[in-house]
Amino acid sequence: MKLYTPHAVRLALVSATALTAGLAVHAQDTSTTEQADDQRRFNTVTVTAQRREENLVDVPVSVSAFDGDLLADLGVADLTEIAKISPNVTLEVSRGTNTTLSAFIRGVGQQDPVAGFESGVGIYVDDVYLNRPQGGVLDVYDVERVEVLRGPQGTLYGRNTIGGAVKYITRGLSDEPTYEVNLRAGSYGQLDGIVTTSLPVNDSFRVGAAVASLNRDGFGENLFTGEENYNKKLFGARVSAELDVSDTFQLRAAADYSLDKSNARQGHRLIPDQYPSFDYPVLGNVFDTRAGLDVIPQRVEAYGGSLVAELELNPNWTVKNILAYREDESTSPIDFDSLPEADLDVPAIYENDQFSEELQFLYSGDRLNGLVGFYYLDANASTVFDVALFTTGDLLNLSGLNAQTFGDVNTNTWSLFGDFTYDLTDQWSVSLGARYTEDTRKSQVLRRTYIGGFSEFFGGNPLLIATTSDFNGEADFDDFSPRVSVSYKPTPDTNIYATYSQGFKGGSFDPRGQTTAAPDINQDGSVSDDEIFTFMQFDPEEVDSYEIGYKASQLGGAVNYSLAAFYSDYKDVQVPGSIGVDTDGDGVSDSFSGVTTNAGAATIWGVEFEGTATVAEDLAKPGDLLNLGWSVGYLDAQYDEFIDAFGNDVSDQRVIQNTPDWTANGRVSYDTPFAGGNLLLNTQLSYRGDSSQFEVPNAYLDQEAFTLWDASVRWETADGRWGFQLTGKNLTDEEYIVAGYNFVTVNNNGTVTPTLGLEGTLTAFYGDPRTVTAGIDYKF
Repeated sequence: MKLYTPHAVRLALVSATALTAGLAVHAQDTSTTEQADDQRRFNTVTVTAQRREENLVDVPVSVSAFDGDLLADLGVADLTEIAKISPNVTLEVSRGTNTTLSAFIRGVGQQDPVAGFESGVGIYVDDVYLNRPQGGVLDVYDVERVEVLRGPQGTLYGRNTIGGAVKYITRGLSDEPTYEVNLRAGSYGQLDGIVTTSLPVNDSFRVGAAVASLNRDGFGENLFTGEENYNKKLFGARVSAELDVSDTFQLRAAADYSLDKSNARQGHRLIPDQYPSFDYPVLGNVFDTRAGLDVIPQRVEAYGGSLVAELELNPNWTVKNILAYREDESTSPIDFDSLPEADLDVPAIYENDQFSEELQFLYSGDRLNGLVGFYYLDANASTVFDVALFTTGDLLNLSGLNAQTFGDVNTNTWSLFGDFTYDLTDQWSVSLGARYTEDTRKSQVLRRTYIGGFSEFFGGNPLLIATTSDFNGEADFDDFSPRVSVSYKPTPDTNIYATYSQGFKGGSFDPRGQTTAAPDINQDGSVSDDEIFTFMQFDPEEVDSYEIGYKASQLGGAVNYSLAAFYSDYKDVQVPGSIGVDTDGDGVSDSFSGVTTNAGAATIWGVEFEGTATVAEDLAKPGDLLNLGWSVGYLDAQYDEFIDAFGNDVSDQRVIQNTPDWTANGRVSYDTPFAGGNLLLNTQLSYRGDSSQFEVPNAYLDQEAFTLWDASVRWETADGRWGFQLTGKNLTDEEYIVAGYNFVTVNNNGTVTPTLGLEGTLTAFYGDPRTVTAGIDYKF
């Protein structure tokens, strides 16, 4: 199978064929024993991270790549599980959602999914950057590979990202007719069906499609509504077409659609209710909830399309153009307090659309290789949500108190980038890259206070009693980001490199900001428009990243590994948050305001070691293969400066969120001929150290170190047509927190004081419990 065309393979974005990341390489073409053996051993890995074919050893970039076969063998269901096998990476389902992604790489990321905040980690689908995290928890089906690039990106492609990038590459189309059906059934009523096909219409035109229906009952129950909690009901489809206009000109069109109608994922309260009028003890099952918010259904719909054109001008120059459009809409009833009463209930609507254009000119010569490119993005993100503070309103004789937020942010950005590598000798090479970016943000923030219940967006007809924000702002941000790398190859199979790169993430406006809460910065007795603008706006982030690394392929390619050490100087860190606001001075927070600050500076350094090895061949009988895979990451991340709302440096009381100090993974695979076919046994352990959900440590929400154990067994026929697999995940049934909400102050004696609402909001969301899945697939 080829991905697009041979030209596109050579020039694909940061693509790696993933070591077949080495643990479970299957022989799908077994016409000869030699071919099968070649596919089942660790061969030289070809990557195009610098836009030309290179051995993975030669590339001075921290990149992990996992091909579709490996991901299937490990039972990887969605993008979040890539964090199990990648060092210093956190990928989680955002709090209160089913498909919104929170991503962190090397301590850099973004937790808040509302409009106005740009991700620190770029998510790409087939070269197209996803501007918003909604729908970012991509289900893994019909996938060629997934790649994780650590450190700032932007001189080689697409959007500038300050922390790294995760790239989801769908399967290319075949020159031969191919069909595949995959059925899975398992714990909690899991029932999945996936059908893929690729058809050559003629020698120059190919079409393909994939359809998936993914279903599962809930891990828990909503004891108030009777609905399942943590269930799954998703439909997805992709279609694509490839046309070889000529030997030097190719076109590829693709479109995708997904609809998630799973129930709202509601949290588990970690504390009893704090208001004397009610009595709700902590539930025994962490997947159970009492959430009562049901004014809108949970629904996420996303779709998009792209057109890629590639023209080879001559043996040295190629032009590539990537044109894309995407759109998504989400409705979500987020019950912050997870109680029947509307103490802190937030129904929300997210609407996003984006148009992007990327033009690349790629050069390939004997010693000089590289590219120059142009990128343009026009994107809009709109968020509206009610904050139902009904119990607080009852206390204040304001029945149905509702603090509504409407935020609309338009991003218009363009950039020029380039990166070239010159081979000084056969051993020494130097790379120089740069990117210039101009971002324009236009923002509207409308904050209104109602009584009488939910707003018109959620079926209500309340009475407006105050407008606390009516803000329109525009700001421009520009940046020049360089990259330089030097590499030395002592032998053809080893590489030592040193890289400096700079990352940039633009500023914006907090869509939840309340202008009436803006402080009198000048202490002149009034709050000016300039002071309001300063309160609402936050500045860009910037990181200077230094990395040294060593890569090697030894024993004839049987052992492949990389070792990297990095140091990041992280400046003007954007920290979003919300605070309760007492609008009438009676000591009760009857509203809230978003407050996003450039908290100061942080230093992050660490080490990463990953690799694969064939440790034994013909172990028990001819054809046996025993493989190992591993990854280890260590991070030391701390704030050097963190200025709080009162102007104090509290850096010694703050931590970098979602950043465990240690991450590790160990995988063992045993591949052997069995019963006329091939048997594959996989097992892996994934470890994550202590981590905090927020910058302020919280004894309730912070997650202690834990280890997950997964295992699978697969048997397939000699011709590769039939496959049968049994996969177990989290076999020890580990209980671990992946996200949470916190609107309380935890006192020294362990008690809590609510900061918004009367019940106290301290809720957690958990990773999946133990599951077992049986699958059968057929290729014809």
